Amino acid sequence: MAKASGLGRTTVQHIWRAFGLQPHRTETFKLSTVPLLIEKVRDIVGLYMHPPTHAVVFCVDEKSQIQALDRTQPVLPTRPGQVERRTHDYRRHGTTTLFAALNVKTSELITQFHQRHRATEFWQFLDAVDSAVPRHLDVHLIMDNYGTHKTPLIRNWFAKRPRFHVHFTPTYGSWLNLVERWFAELTNKQLRRGVHRSVVQLKAAIREFIAAHHANPKPFIWTKSADEILASIARFAQRTLDFQAAPLIARTTRSGH
Repeated sequence: MAKASGLGRTTVQHIWRAFGLQPHRTETFKLSTVPLLIEKVRDIVGLYMHPPTHAVVFCVDEKSQIQALDRTQPVLPTRPGQVERRTHDYRRHGTTTLFAALNVKTSELITQFHQRHRATEFWQFLDAVDSAVPRHLDVHLIMDNYGTHKTPLIRNWFAKRPRFHVHFTPTYGSWLNLVERWFAELTNKQLRRGVHRSVVQLKAAIREFIAAHHANPKPFIWTKSADEILASIARFAQRTLDFQAAPLIARTTRSGH
């Protein structure tokens, strides 16, 4: 950039810093196009900020295909003047799927391991949630539109249990599901740097992380209102439209039409 603009490198750095520009970084995004996006955002955010009385709210999802990975050579631990070192390659020793329901108020978790993540396994997990919640409480479940969550088996399960209320996140709306934040913590703090020579070791490491979480639970606090979120989405969508329209406007201007 400095060479192309004729400016000094330090000057370019100052300009980037002043405007909060980080051209070396990229992020992914995809706006939801579901017709009921606004209603779904208001519904779920309402559960977070104004939870119903005589009820418990859970964020539910599964983290599928968690791999038990072992490095091909021993990990060299951190020491003065040297960061932790590990080989770039690894050996696979199987996978497991973790089903989790995060209590929004207390941050407590209901979890189950399964080898697969079909409707049958999800049905078994729902039975565990049903058994764990006192009968006098209603149960609100926030979850995505994954196929196994909407099969006839699961629909019939919910139909027989009127105290359960399902709130589906919009397509590409996993950011609305707080259990995804806990899954991210599990990945970053336990799985990414772990060495697991078997699925048994992998499950033990995850259980250890869950136990540590329960020993010092810290609920995730939702702070943005639905109006703030929708306004932010609207601004982002407008910027996207403006960016897409700019080349067309430029071509039209050059052609004189």
